[in-house]
Amino acid sequence: MSPSAPGNPRETSLKVALWLAERNRVDDAVSILAAWAANGENNALGQKLLAEALRIHRDAPVAKAAFQYMEGVAGVDPVLAAAVQRWTVEELAKLEAEIARPRFLRAQVGFNNNMKYKGAEYHVQTEDSGLQRPHIITHLFADGGRVIKSHKRDYAPHVNREDVAVYVRGLMKAQHMEMVLALRDGKFDEIIAGRARGGIEVLTEPPQVDVKKVNKKDVEQGKGVVFKVAAAPAPAPQPAPAPEPDHEPVPLSKQKAPPKPARFLLHVIRAKGGTVDRYEVPGDDVVLGAAGGIRLEHERFCHPSEAIFHFRSTEQGGGELTIEDLEGGNGVFVRILSPVEIEVGDEFVVGDQLLRVIKPPARDDHPGEGPTYFWSSPHHAHSFRVQQVLEGGRLGACMIGSGTTMTIGRTTGDMVFAEDPFVSDPHCYIEEQAGSVILSDLQSKHGVFVRIRGEQRLGTGDELLVGRTRLRVEIRG
Repeated sequence: MSPSAPGNPRETSLKVALWLAERNRVDDAVSILAAWAANGENNALGQKLLAEALRIHRDAPVAKAAFQYMEGVAGVDPVLAAAVQRWTVEELAKLEAEIARPRFLRAQVGFNNNMKYKGAEYHVQTEDSGLQRPHIITHLFADGGRVIKSHKRDYAPHVNREDVAVYVRGLMKAQHMEMVLALRDGKFDEIIAGRARGGIEVLTEPPQVDVKKVNKKDVEQGKGVVFKVAAAPAPAPQPAPAPEPDHEPVPLSKQKAPPKPARFLLHVIRAKGGTVDRYEVPGDDVVLGAAGGIRLEHERFCHPSEAIFHFRSTEQGGGELTIEDLEGGNGVFVRILSPVEIEVGDEFVVGDQLLRVIKPPARDDHPGEGPTYFWSSPHHAHSFRVQQVLEGGRLGACMIGSGTTMTIGRTTGDMVFAEDPFVSDPHCYIEEQAGSVILSDLQSKHGVFVRIRGEQRLGTGDELLVGRTRLRVEIRG
């Protein structure tokens, strides 16, 4: 084998191969890694390339041939020689340029996810046909391959966009989620039961996806009052002295200030030992917390300043209410009314259990010193973990999803809380779909609450959870 070319193409080969593997071009990825593992010195970098090739496909002949060549076990295998001849520095440069290319001609790699519905297994597959045949198609499979329904959308009017690759990727994701939610809403039950026809449906409207992000800023930047709670509030400015009255003044203790109208109400649905059944909140900006304008009675998990409510009057005479998280407390949680997208680090409450989404740990199976290239136990593939957070911040149980799904309940499921009377069975469902992690409430009695990050718009009927105090919002304006 010839020595590696200048510019460290081995590093480039690793970058390109991992990018190809993410797009299901596994054979090309392994071939590149094996070729450049053998095409150079048998050092730590070469062994790392070979380890990645074996991780992606441990039985690949080209990877085994690279190992034998690097150890001097045999001569150059024809498969390995062909890979080295194919993946030149010039070919790597072409692929590296394709990674950052904003446009594409060949079809983008789609999404494939399994899911369960009413005890049965289903598969959702979304594919793109590329700019030469610009359309996206999503299939719903059941019974090991029977097509239940197909959705097709054309995106020919958008092929000249500068961000066409990003646009098509977002369209694929939304159409994929649209099919998943339609199945969960029972829209295909008659087709599944054989009482209606499925077939392909050509859609012209944008995907109807009711998946929200409660942890993201939900109001426009620059509107409303910017309000931050200081560690020690500054004293209010003193008014200028009034002129001496020509009559005896009324003592302040006997004066009655006109009451301010309540902007909104917080009705107490559940509390630990409290006697207040509702909080009437006047003013436009009010802090929720043990030291704020809304102090939750007997709630020991309420921080001095958990969040702040912003009320903004509208031209129609009503009002718009938002709540903004003030970092540093235990958090305010809002009840989800539809599936929501959650990310690593997000927290949610099921019954009395505080749970956190965490990232799977990085696989620590790279080759170490010595002749061993790759050695590890079988790895159970999963895209997320859920960690229980106990009182005081201690960590409790940790569970990984069954592939791409996880069910939480009281008696059955992947994560079970048998002693919690506020957990239903089943209670909620977490699944990875189209590269996102989606949390859904399975019509539980006490609901699922997700922690607010940033600012969140509220409406009458929305429910909040602070510690173990549960509140319902009523906007008066």
